[in-house]
Amino acid sequence: MSDSDHNMTLTLRVWRQDNSEARGKFVDYKVNRISPHMSFLEMLDVLNEQLIAQGEEPVAFDHDCREGICGACGVMINGQAHGPDKETTTCQLHMRRFQDGQKVVVEPWRANAFPVVKDLVVDRTSFDRIMGAGGYVSVNTGQAQDGNCLPVARQDQESSLDAAVCIGCGACVASCKNASAMLFTSAKVSHLAQLPQGDPERPQRVLDMVAQMDAEGFGGCSNTYECEAACPAGVSVEHIARLNREYVKASFCSSAQPTIQASAD
Repeated sequence: MSDSDHNMTLTLRVWRQDNSEARGKFVDYKVNRISPHMSFLEMLDVLNEQLIAQGEEPVAFDHDCREGICGACGVMINGQAHGPDKETTTCQLHMRRFQDGQKVVVEPWRANAFPVVKDLVVDRTSFDRIMGAGGYVSVNTGQAQDGNCLPVARQDQESSLDAAVCIGCGACVASCKNASAMLFTSAKVSHLAQLPQGDPERPQRVLDMVAQMDAEGFGGCSNTYECEAACPAGVSVEHIARLNREYVKASFCSSAQPTIQASAD
């Protein structure tokens, strides 16, 4: 057995909170028999098995595909969204990135628009409401046209796909000092703005999605680029610049008006 195969023991400092109204606190747990080949979520599974065996409440955390695709998982690990590896989700982070005996602090995303539901689980339905405000293409009847009927320049195809890789995990919000959702919203606006299918609703889309983003209580963007650094999908801040251009163009060069009130429910 090589040194890299030896199991580790970690001290986890985990945020525990019963519900959105309760006062939370950090609780320390020592976790044994952690394989360096485990993912971070598998390590949390080991912690929960240990807690259940001791008759304690397991730690609640979000997860689904565990393949870095769905965007369900996401925690702050030692102050970094999704942990120390670039363009890596929490479920794809392996425990060999940590040292035996290390203390690891695990927190939920922190943002007013992402209230804590329980422990490490936060309510990210504000993202769903931003998408519902315009992050789609309306198709009233019939089927989608064949892709070859709508030629798209290669540069636009690639830039649109670069925006479409956003998995909506919320790391951009959690890592931003203003808790801004500009990177998420800009990715969704930029994705459709560069395709002919998204062109007819282009002005209304950007006005409504920005209005909904503001109504949800996200902060403003101050161009620190921390969102880009934390994004596990590698979404570029260039899409924020495109969103700003789309917003100015829709505000001054079209008759569209936002249909959403800029105030939280």
